[in-house]
Formats: sequence, C-alpha cells, structure tokens
Amino acid sequence: MQSIKTKLKLNNKQKTILAKHAGVARHAYNWGLAYCISEYQETKKRPSAITLHKRLVAEVKPINPWYYQVSKCAPQQALRDLERAFKNFLTIRGHGFPKFKKKGKKDSFYLEGSIKIIQGNYIKLPRIGIVKTYEILPSVIVKNVRISKRANNWYISFKYDNEPTHTAKKRDVIGVDVGINTLATCSDGTPFANPKAYQQAKKRLTRYQRRVIKKEPGSFNRAKAIKKLARLHKKVADIRADALHQLTTWASFEPQHHSHRRFECKWNAQKP
Repeated sequence: MQSIKTKLKLNNKQKTILAKHAGVARHAYNWGLAYCISEYQETKKRPSAITLHKRLVAEVKPINPWYYQVSKCAPQQALRDLERAFKNFLTIRGHGFPKFKKKGKKDSFYLEGSIKIIQGNYIKLPRIGIVKTYEILPSVIVKNVRISKRANNWYISFKYDNEPTHTAKKRDVIGVDVGINTLATCSDGTPFANPKAYQQAKKRLTRYQRRVIKKEPGSFNRAKAIKKLARLHKKVADIRADALHQLTTWASFEPQHHSHRRFECKWNAQKP
C-alpha cells in the first residue's frame, strides 16, 4: 500500500462543510467516551463501538439534527477510533487513558463511499462534493480518506494499492550515526547538517506565545494569534521532516545527488 497526504485548496463554503464534519466526529467521540466512563462505573463493562453507534442513532441523532447534515461515516468512525484508543490503553504500554477532544485541536474525520479522483488534482467526496488539491493526485481507486486540519489548513490522506518498483543496488550497506550538532554522519564520511529549526525559530515562538497570553480569552484577536503561532510550529515541524526525508532518500536511492540535498537542508535551516 502507498499512502499520500496533501493540502486541500478550499473556498469558505467547503471549509464550513469540513468543519461541520469534524465537529460531528468530535461530538460523537466525546459522547462515546462519557458514556463508556459512566457505563463502566455502573456495570464494570465497556460497550463496543457497534453498541455505541446503535445508541447514538437512537438517542443522540434525534435531538441533534445537525448530525444529518454530514456523512454518517464521520461519527461512526469516531466511535471506532474511541474503541481503538481503549484497546491501546489496555494493551500497549505508554498509551494513556482516552481524553476528551477539544475544538480546534487535531480536528479530523473519516469518509468512505463514492470517492473518485478526477482531472488530476480534483477529488470527489461524499456529502462534500468536488474539492481541489495543490498537488496532482495519482489515478487510482480510493476507498476511504481521512481529512484533518493543521494550522488552519485542511489536508487529505488516503492509501492505495501500488506495485513497488525495484531500483538497482548502487552500493553496499552504509551505516548512519545520528547526532545532535550534526544530524547524521554516514560510515563513508558523508555528513548531514542539523537544520536546528526550533533554535532558529525560538525567539519568534516566544514572541507569538506572549501575544497569545496577552489577548483576551475567547476574543477574535486571540484566535488570530493562536493561528499565527500554530503556523510557525508547523513550519518548524516541516523543516525537521524535510531534513529527515532528504537523508533517508539519499541513503536509500540517490547518493550522487547528496551535495544538492545538503544545500537544501542548510537553506531551509535559515528560514524558521
């Protein structure tokens, strides 16, 4: 399976529809978590995702008509995610107890059904319609997608069947020593610079965080300041991911392009 995640190019109406889907998914998740807690306190048993969905349809949807404005997949998958969160808490060490979701933090939802990629960078989604992406999408069959919000931007991700292409072996096994001052040093002596994105952006992050604190809670200006801070955090994360992708790509496929990739990494390090 090959996975892809790309940014969506949306108008205000489409952003509103996506926000409604994310809101319904969040409401269903929080309702399911509260119900599971109360049910366990009374019966010492936790209801399954199927049981939760039946009660959601019977009890929650009739009193919340806005549930019918979005795809049924969004709340249904949210309850499945809740069940997986409980299983991870019970079986995997280090996973904490499921927490209630907050608006604006890791908003996302799931869709499946009549999904079709058309005209390269357009994709048709159920109950949403045709949306545009910034990248050309592969002409493949898509069964389901996950749409998420990050730093006030919406992204779509999905998996599809892919036949791997075998590349010719260009060298023997190479060792990689990961460090701090230098991101990595290979066994052939090739160094990769550490972009140190956080250190480059630390002063701006501190300044933006102070602006958020000084704004009145719940005000429009505070929301703007939070978005600006989130964009800078995303920039730092993107620089780190780009440096790692360049390193792993060089180590796996293209050793002859190392000088160009190292230059890109250093250039990005100067733009927090």
